[in-house]
Amino acid sequence: MSEELVPLASSSHGRVSGKSWKAQKSATFRTQCSAGHRSNFEERMKKTTKANAAKKLEIELKTEKNAEKQRRREITLERKNAAEERRRLEEDKAKMGARKTARLRRKAGRTKKIHG
Repeated sequence: MSEELVPLASSSHGRVSGKSWKAQKSATFRTQCSAGHRSNFEERMKKTTKANAAKKLEIELKTEKNAEKQRRREITLERKNAAEERRRLEEDKAKMGARKTARLRRKAGRTKKIHG
């Protein structure tokens, strides 16, 4: 009555499927769980911290870039306004000069009709 030990197969509880085309199943919980939950909490927190730092840096760089763009835009606008002001002052100066000469001509008795 010697009992021989039967070696167990590598499947669960030593059962072997007779269907060789079927893949062996593994633990349900770990395979169906999302990849994030398969790692431990500390690893996830490190990853999140790293991502937040990268996002913060990106936002900071974007803010600096926008500030520089806005500064350039304001400088250009100031230059444009200054040029417009200079042009307007030159026109006013020329207009005032013409008015003054017309006044002097009238004072001297010369008009456009006589000496245009």
